[in-house]
Amino acid sequence: MLIDEVYINVKAGKGGAGRVAFFPMKSGPCGGDGGDGGSVIVRGKKEIKNLNSLGQKKAFIAEDGGIGENFNKMGHRGADAIINVPLNTEVVNTMLKTKIVITEPDRDYFICRGGKGGRGNDKFKSATNQTPKHADPGMPGESAHFKIILKLIADAGFIGLPNAGKSSLLNEITNARVATAPYPFTTLEPNLGAFENYVIADVPGLIEGASKGKGLGSRFLKHIEKVKVLYHCISCENEKPEETYATIRTELAQSNPMLVEKKEIVLLTKLDLLEPKKRATVIKSLEKKLKLPVIGVSIHDLDSIEGLKKSIRENVTAVL
Repeated sequence: MLIDEVYINVKAGKGGAGRVAFFPMKSGPCGGDGGDGGSVIVRGKKEIKNLNSLGQKKAFIAEDGGIGENFNKMGHRGADAIINVPLNTEVVNTMLKTKIVITEPDRDYFICRGGKGGRGNDKFKSATNQTPKHADPGMPGESAHFKIILKLIADAGFIGLPNAGKSSLLNEITNARVATAPYPFTTLEPNLGAFENYVIADVPGLIEGASKGKGLGSRFLKHIEKVKVLYHCISCENEKPEETYATIRTELAQSNPMLVEKKEIVLLTKLDLLEPKKRATVIKSLEKKLKLPVIGVSIHDLDSIEGLKKSIRENVTAVL
């Protein structure tokens, strides 16, 4: 099961207290500073593809800094707490409503800073006080509550109603192995597949009201925000393709207006169900009504699959 959203609590380490100490047989202070507390850091990793590793761990706590030592030795710095996530993950502070996007691999993104270590009594000596008997306590580390959101990165996205043939197409043109069946809602989570250098996303079927939480596709619409081209999959079995296209487009607009600004192509799927002599006429008619390019495709027709691959190559490259 793909986990693409998690909530976590994080707490950076407290700074270590400064030490009150004096040199043996002497009156001078020698208390060292406390060590800084560890920070909470998020790192993007190319090899990580989901948030599943965070699903069971709800709290990340960095180590406190060590107390200052004798002879002006600083306490040890607290160990950082590291959270590894996929690239293109959003980290949202739920209290401050601030957001960072993890775009660079292996870069440290500090989300909570550790507290500063306290000063030891050596720092307080002066001409009028040669034997200070106090030191600073360490400062507290930052703490916060975060929502971690994964948005898949793909070049093209297959969208449409349930049972429109999206997953079957993904399996046919890529290395994906998505479970398929001749009934709606077989796909329960987004899937990615790749051919050549192109990554394709298959989003679970959308229904009217998806942007308001209905059906399975609503929470996955975010995964097509980064795609360059949208392929609307409409089955040849569909008796009202124009209405279907309009429904899907409405849901996209209500979810994120930017989605309807993307390049769109219609895939008339399961083309093998149409009589060969009717195919060209149906495609031209739909192109005229939708004012969009329409490609007929069937997983049982190698030429149509190659035509789809050619379309992806040309259109993804065109919007780079």
